[in-house]
Amino acid sequence: MPVDPFIHPCWYAIQTHSWYEKRVRDQLTTKAITTFLPLWQQRRRWTDRVKLIELPLFRGYLFGYFTFQQKFDVLTAVGVARLVSFNGAPVPIPEEQIEAVRTLVTHQLRYDPHPYLVEGMRVRVTHGPLAGVEGILVLKKSAARLIIQIELIQRAVAVDIDSAAVESLGW
Repeated sequence: MPVDPFIHPCWYAIQTHSWYEKRVRDQLTTKAITTFLPLWQQRRRWTDRVKLIELPLFRGYLFGYFTFQQKFDVLTAVGVARLVSFNGAPVPIPEEQIEAVRTLVTHQLRYDPHPYLVEGMRVRVTHGPLAGVEGILVLKKSAARLIIQIELIQRAVAVDIDSAAVESLGW
């Protein structure tokens, strides 16, 4: 039975203007709207130093958990471009996709943004800190990587994984 988005909150993708992800997150938090902005660390080199900086994992997007009644609060936040929609209606993101990314970022694993993939074998991690997470298995320089996708916004994240720790779910 589908969830009624007017009564029950759902996860939605919020598209932001360039480099506004953290500002939008902070504004929505003050409006009591639950947000999820996955971050990753990138090493940046300047002439005099090297520094790790935190960047949005999915540049230009963050996720909000709210009902349609709170939609106006989201859309009026400075830096929000739009809600990701289909035929003019915001489309909820499946909870398991948000939880897969949340599981990834809460563990001390090395991950980075990855191009969205259409082809590849779907797999489920059978053991280790990502047990139960589903994604696409790809090879990169003879190492296995698990690709976790947020299909609605066509963004993905990649993490190195032992290929023996996954089981196939078919194509």
